[in-house]
Amino acid sequence: MSVEISPREALDRWFGFPDFREGQLEVTEQLLAGHSALAVFPTGSGKSLCYQLPACIFSELTLVVSPLIALMKDQIDFLHRRNIPAARLDSSLSLEEYRAVWDQIRSGSLKMLYVAPERLSNERFRSQLERVKIAMMVIDEAHCMSEWGHNFRPDYLKLARVAEQLAVPRVLALTATATPQVAADICALFSIRDEAYVNIGYYRPNLELRLTPTPLKKRGYALLARLQQRAAGATIVYVTLQKTAEQLADWLQQKGLPAAAYHAGLDAEVRSKIQDEFMAGAESIVVATIAFGMGIDKSNIRYVYHYNMPKSLENYAQEIGRAGRDGVPAICEALLHSQDRIVLENFTYGDTPEPSSVLGLVRELHGLGDSFDVSVYDLSTRYDIRPLVVNTLLCYLELGGVLAGTAPFYSVYKIAFLIPEGEAMGRFDAARQTFLRTMLGHGRSGRKWLSLDVTEAAQAMGEQRSRLLAAVNYMEEQGMIQTQVSGVRQGYRRTGAQFEPEAVASEIIARFKASESRDIQRIGRLEEILLENGCVVRRLLGYFGEELGQDCGHCDWCKGERPEAGPSLERPDLTEPQTAVIRKLAQDAPAALQSPRQRAKFLCGIASPATSRSRPSLTRDPRFASLEDVPFAAVLAAAESCA
Repeated sequence: MSVEISPREALDRWFGFPDFREGQLEVTEQLLAGHSALAVFPTGSGKSLCYQLPACIFSELTLVVSPLIALMKDQIDFLHRRNIPAARLDSSLSLEEYRAVWDQIRSGSLKMLYVAPERLSNERFRSQLERVKIAMMVIDEAHCMSEWGHNFRPDYLKLARVAEQLAVPRVLALTATATPQVAADICALFSIRDEAYVNIGYYRPNLELRLTPTPLKKRGYALLARLQQRAAGATIVYVTLQKTAEQLADWLQQKGLPAAAYHAGLDAEVRSKIQDEFMAGAESIVVATIAFGMGIDKSNIRYVYHYNMPKSLENYAQEIGRAGRDGVPAICEALLHSQDRIVLENFTYGDTPEPSSVLGLVRELHGLGDSFDVSVYDLSTRYDIRPLVVNTLLCYLELGGVLAGTAPFYSVYKIAFLIPEGEAMGRFDAARQTFLRTMLGHGRSGRKWLSLDVTEAAQAMGEQRSRLLAAVNYMEEQGMIQTQVSGVRQGYRRTGAQFEPEAVASEIIARFKASESRDIQRIGRLEEILLENGCVVRRLLGYFGEELGQDCGHCDWCKGERPEAGPSLERPDLTEPQTAVIRKLAQDAPAALQSPRQRAKFLCGIASPATSRSRPSLTRDPRFASLEDVPFAAVLAAAESCA
């Protein structure tokens, strides 16, 4: 049931906007008519209103699936400023905050609930939602649902099944980047009609696109010249590697420019400070990996430079889309060199796990019984597979009908008494005192905190884990203790479907290989489109299935600024000294580098759980990343011949 009000009246009442932007009304009308829809809008063009407005009109809850907590917070702050009830459920909430959100949901007072896609893998959470009337499910970054998407996330693939399970009457899929293949995948998943697929196009006439092939040794000075000669304006410089961000920012600072490095390896407080300074400054320069930009709502970014080749054309479209959102002209220039392709390819190859590791992990899961829990961190360490890839493997098992996710939980609780321990115990009868003292006796005492592995303690005591958790939660609610949690574990149950580990592992390995092949093809297509002749804008739009109809007239090609083509990527044979390094590493054979692929990753500078967590860390070995400029495939072939 919905409030009787027209979309335009709702726009004025809840948001105070005079009119809709392009495409917003079309999407809104499809949703109000009860249809699912796909909205493909460029970055900064108002995708969020496409669901926020209908959500205000609907009387039931709108469930918003979003991948980043920071984005959720920004959207909720925006809605609260307009007195629109919205909330999020994530791991950062306290127990009291979590319960308060559920009180709003049950009372029907909440309009929008934001969750991460991973939370919908929680069987218990889904069963709670089944008792709630949901008017609409919104899926942000919906391109992640397609294996043809540029940052495919398997948890997204399960959302279509979840929407069906929750009997959601309509779904809105949102993305800024969707090729025709990706859009077709999304429409098929949710039976979206042609008229409910609204794509307003990627064309931004105020962006001047420049693609400049640049020799590697001259790239730094080319960027410096651009920064020194440009008119004042906020600037983002995108790079591929964290170390490049730091080195380049330091060098620019030495040249007198106010540059700051930003990447995922920095402390959260440092990242937050840099982002806040960038948002407040009119002339700030941030040298950043792709970790910077999601949720950046700064309309007056005047320059976006790609010091390295972007990760994909979708990434490129998103990153340049952060410039000139105020409609004022902005410059987006990429300083291109084909050598960057090697780093991009190496990361892709590095994500593909060893077949033997996949088989070993699947065999272990097969033998764990009907109900079990696992630590992704532990599996990652023992099988030398990155945690994200372990999660992908587990999702494939769920999608294959072999496993069903139950609920994640924390295995370790750090406990500190806020009142004297004796006083706390005195509040309980003798039997409960004995239980609590026995439970705490299984913990490890530190200077301030007692670390209690609740699962191990429950097994040792012959008790249900839930009883120990109830005791800890009660003591915390009564103000006796404070807690910190760690060691997340994911629960699973067998569905009853029989499977052979070898056959299932073989299937999963084939999927990883297919994904690797798609990503390598995507990188090749990226280079072709960026470096071929013709109007830059038409080439980019063509990739996304859009035809401008004529040259744009304002890119560097259309303006006649056509620098000489850079050298094509060279893939020379390995030198004898390089081959000698590979042979010597095979002879040394550290425990973490037993297979040729492990050694190839190590030499190409791709850290793995085994190399990062070894003691001492192998990433400090001088041979680590010594061949990072050599194609991974060549290093792997040489490593296999030396095995």
